[in-house]
Amino acid sequence: MNRETLSATAHAMVAPGKGILAMDESHPTCKKRFDALGIEFTEENRRDYRDMLVTAAGLGDHVGGAILFDETLRQKLLDGTPFPQHLNSIGIVPGIKVDKGAKDLAGHPGEKVTEGLDGLRERLTEYAELGARFAKWRAVITIGDGLPSEACLEANAHALARYAALCQEADLVPIVEPEVLMNGEHDIARSYEVTVRALEVTFDQLARQGVWLEGIVLKPSMVISGDRCAEQADVETVAARTVECLKKTVPVAVPGIAFLSGGQSDEEASAHLNAINQHPDLPWAVTFSYGRALQQQAMKSWGGAEANRGTGQDAIAKRARLNGAAARGAYDSGMEQAA
Repeated sequence: MNRETLSATAHAMVAPGKGILAMDESHPTCKKRFDALGIEFTEENRRDYRDMLVTAAGLGDHVGGAILFDETLRQKLLDGTPFPQHLNSIGIVPGIKVDKGAKDLAGHPGEKVTEGLDGLRERLTEYAELGARFAKWRAVITIGDGLPSEACLEANAHALARYAALCQEADLVPIVEPEVLMNGEHDIARSYEVTVRALEVTFDQLARQGVWLEGIVLKPSMVISGDRCAEQADVETVAARTVECLKKTVPVAVPGIAFLSGGQSDEEASAHLNAINQHPDLPWAVTFSYGRALQQQAMKSWGGAEANRGTGQDAIAKRARLNGAAARGAYDSGMEQAA
């Protein structure tokens, strides 16, 4: 483990005013989104779409890292430049999704555990050779009647910790992502309770596996009301409960926290991040690691047509710029129309 390399990479990923573009959709997820817009699901179209994203003017001013899917890491842009090489050239650290997806947790109906540890050491070596400098692994925690169980929290935290240790062995920064899903009728108090517990168990397992916290990036959920809760917490409450949760659970040694958007609208994700960053004395860089909340409008605007390439690029550049502002606590909703 080269601690100097890990620290430098982690800090570059969450540099001031920059966040992470999560463009690592699996084939089933990408196909679902393409199908909804009438875009043919081909390797060429997937490459063209992701080429459109990463060649948007000024993207590197607001994005410090990009999470790629296995296919994309191996592809080249339309001009023949490998994706990792291009990203490095514009100041964006290239990374790779390495988990094999969330599968049913045996003996625990309604709960998931993420798979992909088998053969991971060898895959990480290959990914590093292909140009990846960090990796991502997502755990999924469901809130429901009697859920999550301690068994689910522990199984996912243990997998996250083993993955993180393997990443650091390969000099790749691990993004540690224990996602507490916002799907459900639970209120923000229940979201807070579960998120605190998920992070407590995760950091306990990271310590047990000898993970060096100065060389990770945490990708948590915001503490937010369930999407079917009758009473939706306002922006200031989400920010306050999220900061309270983080200060209770996340060691100050962690260089950066990059939130997932988790189904929030574009504007909600920006507003919540901005309100969090307006809290004083945060000991970590606090930023975004958004997928849909960065790409959604860009994909719609592009629609699979070369003629719409510029419009799609304008859309991704706008959302990156606005979330970059939110990462500095300098966003307001009026910027949505002005940008």
